[in-house]
Amino acid sequence: MIKTALISVSDKEGVVDFAKQLSKLKIKIISTGKTAKLLKQNQIKTILVSEITKFPEMLDGRLKSLHPNIFAGILADRGNRRHMNELKKLRINPIDMVVVNFYPFEETIRHGKINEIIENIDIGGPSLVKAAAKNHKDVVVVVDRNDYPLIIEKIRHKKIDNAEKARLAAKAFLQTARYETIVGRYFAENFIDEMFPGVYNFTFKKIQDLRYGENPHQKAAFYKSYWINETCISTAKQLHGKELSYNNILDANDAFELVKDFKEPTAAVIKHTNPSGAATASKIGEAYKKAYETDTTSAFGSVVALNRSCNIEIAKMMKPLFVEVVICPKFEKDSLKILKEKKNLRLLETGPIIKDYRSLDMRRVVGGLLVQTRQYPDLSQKNLKVVTKRKPTREEIKDLMFAWKVNKHVKSNSIVLAKGNVTVGIGAGQMSRVDAAKLAVMKSEGKSNGSVMSSDAFFPFRDGVDEAAKAGVTAIIQPGGSIRDEEVIQAANDHNIAMVFTGIRLFRH
Repeated sequence: MIKTALISVSDKEGVVDFAKQLSKLKIKIISTGKTAKLLKQNQIKTILVSEITKFPEMLDGRLKSLHPNIFAGILADRGNRRHMNELKKLRINPIDMVVVNFYPFEETIRHGKINEIIENIDIGGPSLVKAAAKNHKDVVVVVDRNDYPLIIEKIRHKKIDNAEKARLAAKAFLQTARYETIVGRYFAENFIDEMFPGVYNFTFKKIQDLRYGENPHQKAAFYKSYWINETCISTAKQLHGKELSYNNILDANDAFELVKDFKEPTAAVIKHTNPSGAATASKIGEAYKKAYETDTTSAFGSVVALNRSCNIEIAKMMKPLFVEVVICPKFEKDSLKILKEKKNLRLLETGPIIKDYRSLDMRRVVGGLLVQTRQYPDLSQKNLKVVTKRKPTREEIKDLMFAWKVNKHVKSNSIVLAKGNVTVGIGAGQMSRVDAAKLAVMKSEGKSNGSVMSSDAFFPFRDGVDEAAKAGVTAIIQPGGSIRDEEVIQAANDHNIAMVFTGIRLFRH
């Protein structure tokens, strides 16, 4: 039976009505600071924590509830006679409900100065919550204001059983863990020079449940990081269409990350996390048209990303096509009207593109986590090492740089063929490099003549270069570093192909 509740909340939405309902149910309310002030202003009878502790709030509010008269009342095991005798001897009353949410540390780090950030590290709140959650068979702990109506209803009907108390305790422990992880991440990222500390904690918050995972028999949900400094799939707003699927989110992420790499108007058409086509042009409509035309067969049921606004020209081109998702910074009003006629088409608007590659790339393996940096070294024409007799022309260099950027977003082993800042053939995810080259040529459907080739890693044998020559490739960009580099360079010279080394491998598994 709940006789006494301690309420101390930073987020005060809904708390006045909740406290009024508790009072009507004859539950005594203990409170602190601004919460107590708010409740009293609303004519809710409130006992100050200082009346229980016999100590005033201290240190500018840093110390309020951390006292045996509070914590003993929460932690006492009601079924333990010795515990209850101790409370009686010390004249401490049990506390049966703890309603707490924490100082807004997560919000403060987005705009606050260091002193303000430090002051928003909550000590008492998480301590109260953990104490109540530990003793959940005797104490109801509430950390989520969305639970207020349900709690009132269950108290009225005397239906807060042990299973419900355990559910609330689980939410409480998850909340304290998340809060303390965010504090830890802030300090680790700002005050530890080590990129990969001995303990790596992170926290994610659910955006939505998904219909299923990669396949219908798999359950799935989408979570986002607590702290996002860049424009990405996790911050995008869905304006229209069916619910996003697991695969939609993967594809939209990879598509948008590709176009983010380019300053020029760029479009990418993605299928199963690999680009079927990508292009840059002076206008975004032209870029989309050329990206789509790279491989119109694979573009069926694809995801499209743009790094400029989607305009009416693009919307008209898309209208007769089967496209799953479009993700871009903005949809112009006329384009939105046309695309919304396709009821299942998912439209994701990201807002202006902000890039920040300081965050880490994480990938789960069974029983563990792989963590790596996301940023690639900068590559410019000055960094290219010409290793063949023939130097690439100015136009070839432009295409080589374009193909190299696209290649960063293609699964290994990968080959990208490009001409005029447009992909003409892509060979992705092959077990051998020569097969990736053959696949790229096959996908080009005769458009490879006069193109350039990018390889995500070195050529282990000359056969990949020989295949390039057969397809009419005129220049190649690759990392170099094979024990057979001389053989590969000789193959390029034999075919009068210009070749440059970058020293940068682009593996993407």
